[in-house]
Amino acid sequence: MKLTIDEYSKKFKMSKEMVTSKIRSKKLDYTIEEGITYIIVKDIQDINPLPTQTKTITKTKTTVATILALYKRENNYLKQKIEQLENKVDKLIDDKEQMLRDERDKIEEIYSYKDTQLKNILELVNAKIQVDKNETIHEVEHTPEILELKKYLKKLKLKSSQRKSIKKRFEKALGSDVRIIEQNGKLYLDFSKFDYSDLLAL
Repeated sequence: MKLTIDEYSKKFKMSKEMVTSKIRSKKLDYTIEEGITYIIVKDIQDINPLPTQTKTITKTKTTVATILALYKRENNYLKQKIEQLENKVDKLIDDKEQMLRDERDKIEEIYSYKDTQLKNILELVNAKIQVDKNETIHEVEHTPEILELKKYLKKLKLKSSQRKSIKKRFEKALGSDVRIIEQNGKLYLDFSKFDYSDLLAL
């Protein structure tokens, strides 16, 4: 049987381009008569290849459906992964914020402790200054009389250790310092004539 390209394409539901391509690749037997190309159909298999074509189409459809199912499953998997990552990111952000809050609390606690320490130190310094101010002899009061050193030191309300330190200072200077007067084994001070601030200094 001989069929033109148009007849062959209609009968076998193929495009003219495909038929022409098969002719060029010599997959189809053909002959040219009076400038017209005729395709030679030899057996019934060539006449009715439709079932094979249908089977290929069905297989293609099945493959596409499978691919779509795979894409859908992969898409769901990716969505789950994205959700897990978002949860991890949120947890990391919460942990970071909590860490920053803890650090802030620690810093505030440290500064509060330091402030308390500084306040205590300042209070101690002020107290010490006040004590020193009370105990320091600013200026020896000059009196017209001679005073005994021991009684004068008691009058100043000094500590025992301070009185002993000053007394030793006077005893050491006795004989070399004309300001120190000794009578009957006792030391006397004459404020009407001398200044003893250097010997009385704490």
